[in-house]
Amino acid sequence: MIRFGESSVGVARGALLLFSAFENGGEMWTGSGPRLVRQRVTFGESFLSEPVVHVSLGMWDIDASANQRVDIEADRITPEGFDVVFRTWGDTRVARVRAEWLAFGPVRHTDDFEV
Repeated sequence: MIRFGESSVGVARGALLLFSAFENGGEMWTGSGPRLVRQRVTFGESFLSEPVVHVSLGMWDIDASANQRVDIEADRITPEGFDVVFRTWGDTRVARVRAEWLAFGPVRHTDDFEV
């Protein structure tokens, strides 16, 4: 459990299209075996320390004729941002994915001042 102490709690959220592989024959659509896409997210304002980050699938377009195997996570979390990592494997064919994310953690209060 993270305790925030005397600081304010900030919340940031967003969405990003990780890839669209169907139109251009990208590896997620045409490949097989282990595949990975990593994309950096930078917060509009830094947190005081590592925030808690939740990542989910906002949209996925996936071929139904094969097994549907996906894994999505937040990685390399810092007060400034994090990486969204999407993985698939085997014969899974993914046309496109949009990730939704939510980060919350300690931020400076507007009344804070430095001595």
